[in-house]
Amino acid sequence: MMSADRTSHGTPASTYRLQLGPDLTLDEAIGSLDHLHRMGVDAVYLSPLLAATPGSDHGYDVVDPTRVSEALGGSAALEAFAERAHALGLTVVVDIVPNHMSVARPDANPWWWDVLANGRDSVYARCFDIDFDSGPVLIPVLGDDGDDGRAALGELTIADGHLVYFDKRFPLAEGTHTHGDDVADVHLRQHYRLVSWRRGDGELNYRRFFDVDHLAAVRVEDPGVFDATHAEILRWGREGLVDGLRVDHVDGLSDPGGYLRRLAEHFDGWIVVEKILAPGESLPASWPVAGTTGYDALRQVCGAFVDPGAEPILTTLARDHGVATDVAEIDIRARGHAAGELLHTEVRRIAALVPPEGTDPRRAEEAVAELLVSFDVYRSYLPEGEDDWARAVRAAADRRPDLQPVLKGIDRTVRSDPHGELARRVQQTSGMVVAMGTENTAFYRGTRFVALNEVGGDPAAFGTSVADLHTEQLRREATEPHTMTTLSTHDTKRSEDVRARLAVLSEIPGDFADALRRWSPRAPLPEPALDLLGWQTLLGAWPIDDERLTAYLLKAAREARLGTSWTDQDPEFEDRIRSWPDRLRADTDLYAEVRAFAESITAPGWSNSLGQKAVQLLGPGVPDVYQGTELWDLSLVDPDNRRPVDHEARAEPLARIEAGWRPRVDADGAAKLHLVRTCLRARRDLRPTGYLPLSAEGPAADHALAFARTTRGSRGPALAVVATRLPLTLADAGGWADTVLPLPSGPGDWVDLLTGRPIVPDRVDGLTTAHLAEVLDRYPVAVLARGRTPVG
Repeated sequence: MMSADRTSHGTPASTYRLQLGPDLTLDEAIGSLDHLHRMGVDAVYLSPLLAATPGSDHGYDVVDPTRVSEALGGSAALEAFAERAHALGLTVVVDIVPNHMSVARPDANPWWWDVLANGRDSVYARCFDIDFDSGPVLIPVLGDDGDDGRAALGELTIADGHLVYFDKRFPLAEGTHTHGDDVADVHLRQHYRLVSWRRGDGELNYRRFFDVDHLAAVRVEDPGVFDATHAEILRWGREGLVDGLRVDHVDGLSDPGGYLRRLAEHFDGWIVVEKILAPGESLPASWPVAGTTGYDALRQVCGAFVDPGAEPILTTLARDHGVATDVAEIDIRARGHAAGELLHTEVRRIAALVPPEGTDPRRAEEAVAELLVSFDVYRSYLPEGEDDWARAVRAAADRRPDLQPVLKGIDRTVRSDPHGELARRVQQTSGMVVAMGTENTAFYRGTRFVALNEVGGDPAAFGTSVADLHTEQLRREATEPHTMTTLSTHDTKRSEDVRARLAVLSEIPGDFADALRRWSPRAPLPEPALDLLGWQTLLGAWPIDDERLTAYLLKAAREARLGTSWTDQDPEFEDRIRSWPDRLRADTDLYAEVRAFAESITAPGWSNSLGQKAVQLLGPGVPDVYQGTELWDLSLVDPDNRRPVDHEARAEPLARIEAGWRPRVDADGAAKLHLVRTCLRARRDLRPTGYLPLSAEGPAADHALAFARTTRGSRGPALAVVATRLPLTLADAGGWADTVLPLPSGPGDWVDLLTGRPIVPDRVDGLTTAHLAEVLDRYPVAVLARGRTPVG
């Protein structure tokens, strides 16, 4: 873990993510800073700033790491943004992308352009992970119509000294072209070959980000490459413009630990990494970072609002519907496709490193693929975490005994040289296999209960008990108190509020199962897993317009690859998806029933939303608020969750709340803004530490999730949160009745910062006990502080 002096330096109390792009430049973002400060935000967390592919709407496709994107305003805009943020007392955190660069537009990326022009003699050749020994760099951009792209070569032209294919331009090496030369001959003289787009997954000779051909991996393990790609980023730190960094896709790096140690040596600020931790997994102790970007907390917090008793009914429903429910088997099949098909080019490259010893190349590929799908974590970090590696080898050998000799050879080589090329490539590829197989495929196939199918989630674990959540919160406070926590990000499959509403279904699984059995035959989607996903999505995101709904379902179907896919689209199948909203509305009785069901779970969904938000914002770690989620947000997977946010629309309710308005919990979402503001301001002002689980007493005790924390200047717990769990079953049981929550003793009276009401001590023994029927009569959550006045 990070040393105490480092983690405490510049650690924000909270962050607020802003997604920059054409709709929100740095200059425009300056206008939101005062609003965020008033809301209680402590740090503004920006999406990537470096120059990206022209027209980029997210910034993860960097083309020039040496400068701030001019489209976002350039270096001057960053300086102005940082100056204004710091003047308000806000710190600045920036997302950085060390793993890859975009090569979609070769003429926009000067480093890649030079590599294509000069091959291995390019000064930038060492920057990219290219196997030059295999021949020219393959560029999979040509259309093929079944002829492997040969016909498309006839579309090549030469213009202005460049090779041109429609809107793409490629360099010509010096001396390879004179006037009148045949274009095809000129093409063959280059250091690259334009080939069919279909050849990317199996034949590329440069490493990619996942299976995205236009994102080429960068060799930041090379000190010179690190210096070149990070000079601008480190300048931001030296000049005081940026106070913290979020490192994107750290598992894709050849040596994550070495990279992070080098980064920490040169950047004196808060660092967190995008790292998916499996249940029970911890970050390597040698990493000098504050923690992760919080998907582990998301899984735990959201899980506490799910009723585990729903599992048998929803499992039966899925099976009856024709949907697979064996999570492990779904995972293995999906990962197998990722390793054997989508990442075959990476598997081939690894297999070539396997000790020969008479091994057939095809068997080596099979062994590598089997090993890659067998990790129960995203990747191992040898020589640390040797147990993770050993479990994967054993699992692969158990599944494929016929491959044991090859697997033993791989294991022996890797253990003898954990920093060698074979070890490095297996480890950095396993994370891609898990992400592409589990997150991007299995989560769209095993749709039993999609509230659990989240990045970092575990669909096999049906929710989180309150006791387990407390255990995880205690561990987080003890070992990673400055890690980020989150509920929604730009990468989540669905927003926190969609998941919160879906969690309500776990309280009424029988009602949902009966409804689905009525609805589906009348307006089915064309594949069982998609059908089950579609109805849950409709309820979770209701009301949702046709365009957003069908765009999401098309993406889900193509990711699942059960009836269509990104590379082999089935027009008839996809037309059935596009027609689904119309077919629903055409059956007026069905549509009315779906609407009534969605409306019946909306209010309890709000209760879950507020509860999980309070737990995240005031629990251990540094909570992040994703842009726009201070109001109800029913976004789905990207690009839906990256839509522009209307910050001006949030100004009016914020001003009313500042003036003393305590909004009702209703459709406008102002109650969530009130909660977020209250929690963020309390966190910024009180700087809570420690963690004390609290236990309610009485007939509805299991419906309360509560904890207390010590605050700045207090001698004991002086801040407490209580949230409502499983609100429907609570109401069915008669409500809170005489359930009470004993609060920690100490000087000063407790007051609810949300309502302004005091918690009156018992007159007999002086103990303070919150009667939950009273404390939670206005909001399903309470934020209690001792010796404090309500947040004004």
